[in-house]
Amino acid sequence: MIRNVVMGRLRHEADRMQLETALAGIAALKLPGLLSNHTGFDAGLRGGGWTFAITNDWQDAESYRVYDLDPEHNVYRRSIVEVCDDVARVQFEL
Repeated sequence: MIRNVVMGRLRHEADRMQLETALAGIAALKLPGLLSNHTGFDAGLRGGGWTFAITNDWQDAESYRVYDLDPEHNVYRRSIVEVCDDVARVQFEL
């Protein structure tokens, strides 16, 4: 199983609606091999956190690759990157 984790820092609060829309789009994706998919904003429990995170679990590396190349996913990805100063990503095997 592959876990994908993405975190980002919103550049301007005025862009939050664009970010919310893109995260909702990511959360709604239903692709082959997807086991779980979560998006959310930082709860603010500790200072210095990132604005949001995305986590999704994939059956295998090939399923993740299909997601990574999916045209709809990439529309949302571009929309997120557009409004963020920083985006961090990691994929790891469970």
